[in-house]
Amino acid sequence: MMAKRHALLSVALLAVTILAGCDYLPFGYTPIKDIVAAPASFEGKEVKLKGKVKEITKLPIVNLQWFVLQDDSGEISVSTQGNLPSVNDRVKLKGVVKSAVIIGGRSLGLHVSETKPL
Repeated sequence: MMAKRHALLSVALLAVTILAGCDYLPFGYTPIKDIVAAPASFEGKEVKLKGKVKEITKLPIVNLQWFVLQDDSGEISVSTQGNLPSVNDRVKLKGVVKSAVIIGGRSLGLHVSETKPL
């Protein structure tokens, strides 16, 4: 009886561990305001974001494209090498926070470089 409980507990813990690492779960998203408020603490780190596409920009001459992602807390630019979403699309993504330069805790050129759409 005790061995059966240990086995069941082990399976449950394994399932929780596997699910915790899953990108597609509905939690673990970073509010945009947190990144904007403290860009230095997020610099170079991967985050999960979700929100609504506010605007898109494409500069084909220099192969740059990005969109502005807005959630309930704020907005941030997202650069992508993939397909651009449409304005008003709801998107979820993983990306790395980047800045051109951080001076006195303030970021210039703050954006997220998309690594994976979710």
